[in-house]
Amino acid sequence: MRKAVAVPLSMLGLGLAGLGYASVVERNWFRLRRFDVPVLERGQRPVRILHLSDLHLTPRRTMLINWVRSLGPLKPDLVVNTGDSIAHPDAVPSLLHALEPLLSRPGLFVYGSNDLYAPKPKNPARYLWRTSKNDRRQHVPSLPWEELGAGMAAEGWLDMNNTTARIKVGDLDVAVAGIHDSHINRDRYDLVAGPAPADADLRLGVMHSPEPRNMTRFAADGYQFLLAGHTHGGQLCIPFYGALVTNCGIDRARVKGLSRHDNAWLHVSAGLGTSPYAPARFACFPEASLLTLVPRR
Repeated sequence: MRKAVAVPLSMLGLGLAGLGYASVVERNWFRLRRFDVPVLERGQRPVRILHLSDLHLTPRRTMLINWVRSLGPLKPDLVVNTGDSIAHPDAVPSLLHALEPLLSRPGLFVYGSNDLYAPKPKNPARYLWRTSKNDRRQHVPSLPWEELGAGMAAEGWLDMNNTTARIKVGDLDVAVAGIHDSHINRDRYDLVAGPAPADADLRLGVMHSPEPRNMTRFAADGYQFLLAGHTHGGQLCIPFYGALVTNCGIDRARVKGLSRHDNAWLHVSAGLGTSPYAPARFACFPEASLLTLVPRR
């Protein structure tokens, strides 16, 4: 018969304190990160992109809603939403309310898996040894993704799921290609494949999950700046070490922030939310990013 192992009260208290910090404090400690991206030609005027991702919004997340609304005075030249915006069937009005100060700006969006399929209870520790790709057994979407897209499109934001577009951003003529979420096998890169328009001032690639196979194709086709989300920056990280997992094919070193992929710049957002069934962040603050595109030196 095995003997019970006693857990010191000090360790139990430390664990509870850490859980409380991760689920109450850090999860709601929103940050705006700023990066300069040297991607423009000399003489071109800088433009600013506000990158939002992974809100996983439920109607009662008032602090998150109000924080997103506070970004309106930034007046970015372009807003890019890389998906997983909602996590509840009634969340679309709350999301549009959060975005309302930004919807008058030019915008683009793609979907993530959680814009279609509602999250389900699961063992959160499983995330540490496997990705959630193909976990869902749902075949019919359970979230109002069409209402979500229609709400943003009605304000002029462009639906970039498996399509291309041209858009004016500041003084720039921007060519954009976007794909649906590879995490649920809805990406169709072949629909946007081919050399990016050479006459565009900037060529932008947008996706939810930063899968290297798609990023490599974007870069090979001449897209200069790629934006993605999905990773949550690892969500539960170790201080001075970083993310334990990425939940996709990208390496841990590029789980969030600005980096390179082949000849393109890449920005991966750590996102603003969490699944309602894993409402905690540790050493990985929720974030949006203001990306200032500047001329190359």
